[in-house]
Amino acid sequence: MYDIFYGLNGRPFQLTPDPHFYFESLTHRKALSYLGYGLAQGEGFIVITGDVGAGKTTLVSHLMATIDKARLTAANIVTTKLDSEDIVRVAANHFGIDTYNMDKAQLLSAIEDFLHAEARAGRRCLLIVDESQNLPAGALEELRMLSNFQLGGQALLQIFLLGQPEFRDMLQNSNQLEQLRQRVIAHHHLDPMDPEEIEPYITHRLSKSGWSGRPKITSGVFRLLYAETSGVPRKINALMSRILLMGSIEHAETIDQPMVERVLADLNGEDVEIAAPPTASSATKNPLWEKPKRDSAPAVEQAAAIETPTSDKAESSEAKVEPVSAPEHEVVNLRTPEAPAQPVAKSGEPQGGGKTETMTNVAPAPAADKATAQRIDIMSKRLSLLENRVNGQEENLHRVLTMLVEWVESDVRSKENYANAGRAA
Repeated sequence: MYDIFYGLNGRPFQLTPDPHFYFESLTHRKALSYLGYGLAQGEGFIVITGDVGAGKTTLVSHLMATIDKARLTAANIVTTKLDSEDIVRVAANHFGIDTYNMDKAQLLSAIEDFLHAEARAGRRCLLIVDESQNLPAGALEELRMLSNFQLGGQALLQIFLLGQPEFRDMLQNSNQLEQLRQRVIAHHHLDPMDPEEIEPYITHRLSKSGWSGRPKITSGVFRLLYAETSGVPRKINALMSRILLMGSIEHAETIDQPMVERVLADLNGEDVEIAAPPTASSATKNPLWEKPKRDSAPAVEQAAAIETPTSDKAESSEAKVEPVSAPEHEVVNLRTPEAPAQPVAKSGEPQGGGKTETMTNVAPAPAADKATAQRIDIMSKRLSLLENRVNGQEENLHRVLTMLVEWVESDVRSKENYANAGRAA
């Protein structure tokens, strides 16, 4: 939704890992160096750990996008709580091995045959295991046994293990994993980004989506983002998506600190007032967001001064109305202004002398009739323009809700297509 309003060609802060948006922070550069070193060794285990949302999966996806697939066959699996036999079967399936009706011994034999065939074809094999903290010690030991397959003194399978900090602790402290620890040739823990890396990270992802400076982002936003997310990439993505959504709803051309504070208040369950979009004359010329054209004046006309004609000027003077554009959040007064009390001479008494009565006690003079008619006309215009504005805002809100529904439905369809493609594969 916000990508359409700001003219982006994609959603730069989606939560799904995408190597297209890979950003090389200092800690990611170190991790990539360890991965490159491990690949050059061609054996053993490489362990990458980090907090939830630190970018482990994006890092490995970026590495896989840069390797020569003609020389390396890679399988990437995301684990749940698999036992020792399940992890072997899942690994075989991801290498394209048919495991139907095979017992464990047959599985291991099929994997070994596959690894030998790949080696004879000049290809090395790499197994990437994500969410390794879910694996019990027995499953990790089974992976170690798979790494023992050799041909001519060369290891046939190399394994990357990705996990959360508790996996690092388990690997270091478990007595059952001593042999696996000895096979680890490189280990790096991904830290959150530093404060000065937040702005380059945001602008990098926006630029990858066709950002050309709209919306503008003030420097205070980056400081607030770091304070709220501690530099964790996924937390930054989630918060920036909400900020840009709020900006698109308000038609904001600048993302500033007050807007971020309103988003944070909204996330905390506080009542937040969303600013009304600007008028059509100042709104961004985007056909999906423009209000429909209506047969009405562009702004509310306001009577700046009304001159009530006196008796000697009643035939030649009219009330002067100066049109003034109403401010964006102007509250229009719908009450008809009361006519000022004017002394009116009774019939038979000279002008300016004797007892007088107010206009409420006598029939109004022709000049008063004309002034009242002018006021009524002005109030009618105000009511008409206000009604048009309300109708326009209702249609705009309906359009926003329709786009939200279409956005959600498109995501659902994409997930269904992905699931169908996975089942077909």
